[in-house]
Amino acid sequence: MIALTTMIAPTPSDAQTRSQQGRDKGIYTPTIWVDPDGCEHWVMDDGSEGYMTPHTTRQGIPVCRRGNVCGVMNTDQFFATDSYRIHKAGKARLADFFQTTGAVSYIITGHTDSRASDAYNMRLSYNRANAVAAIAAANGARVADIRGYGERMPAAANNTAAGMAKNRRVEIICIR
Repeated sequence: MIALTTMIAPTPSDAQTRSQQGRDKGIYTPTIWVDPDGCEHWVMDDGSEGYMTPHTTRQGIPVCRRGNVCGVMNTDQFFATDSYRIHKAGKARLADFFQTTGAVSYIITGHTDSRASDAYNMRLSYNRANAVAAIAAANGARVADIRGYGERMPAAANNTAAGMAKNRRVEIICIR
């Protein structure tokens, strides 16, 4: 009796992850994202996901590492009314901030007062946060997330001019 053995050489597709259908050439790419509650998640491109912190409450809810609000920009000082373009002096101040703060990454959130429609305020706050994020990225800072909350998270009552001015802001949250 003669035994035949067949050797099958692995093909490049054997080393590739299923989730990428071969586009990743077998290399897993980890990603980190931060949810709205401040929880940092790790994600691999093969579909695996987990929390960055192993700590949980007795109920099994993750204890998230909250970032610190390390910068609050009064938008009246950086943007013209109804605009998300940052003026030259504002860009210089933000560049200095991102070069000296030293956080691992940043979450940038935009806010408005309540004078316009909700849809308009959501769009304006997101565009302003995006403008700040572009300056952060241009200065080598890692931006973990960009959010626009519009008028939904006021810092003060919207019934006075001073209160509305406090609500027109972009907050920069430092992840350390």
